[in-house]
Amino acid sequence: MKLALLSTLAAAAISANAHFTLQYIWVNGVDQGHNTDLRVPPNNNPVTDVTSTDLTCNVNGLSGAGVSTVSIPAGSNITFEWHQHDQRTGEDAISGGHKGPVQVYIAKAPSTAATFDGQGTVWTKIYSSGLLNPQTQQWATDVVNANNGIVVIPSSLPAGEYLLRAEIIALHVAQSYPGAQFVKITGGGNANPPKIALPGAYKPTDPGITINIYNNLQSYTAPGGPVWSG
Repeated sequence: MKLALLSTLAAAAISANAHFTLQYIWVNGVDQGHNTDLRVPPNNNPVTDVTSTDLTCNVNGLSGAGVSTVSIPAGSNITFEWHQHDQRTGEDAISGGHKGPVQVYIAKAPSTAATFDGQGTVWTKIYSSGLLNPQTQQWATDVVNANNGIVVIPSSLPAGEYLLRAEIIALHVAQSYPGAQFVKITGGGNANPPKIALPGAYKPTDPGITINIYNNLQSYTAPGGPVWSG
């Protein structure tokens, strides 16, 4: 399986500082290198319009021209690493003010991942983590901030070239509504997972998009539907 990774930071009316971008992936514990196999956005500004094609793979993320791909076996562990700056500086990967869910989607390319723009009803959610502890208000972003996070590529996915889209939805100012990496998966199965469109599946009125997280929140429903078990 060959994957192309996409990074989207979505937010509602988010402030303009201390944002971050996906800059590294690890395949089965092996660092692939800085911005390797990534469709790198021009800056770290968030996407705030859930109807924009920028939601798919961040700004300028619809083209994979000049972006390399990485081959991985189906069933591999993928770890994502976000940073505020262009290199590892020893500081936290995510600003402490960013609270929200972390989600990962995958879409099979009709031919090559490099030429696939990710448009249409093509995306399958393979990972979602949101509000982990209502008492302490611990979110998935807190875990990523401390330990990154591991996602397993379903072993039943058919072999081929894919876009892998990692998303963080920053909810710290979401009370009102206002990059990509390539992977090739080998040795997969023959599953036909359910699919959604991005943009398309997210609505401004979704409870996971417009929400006040500072009102003793006890539960959270992420947008995009359930996770496919693989």
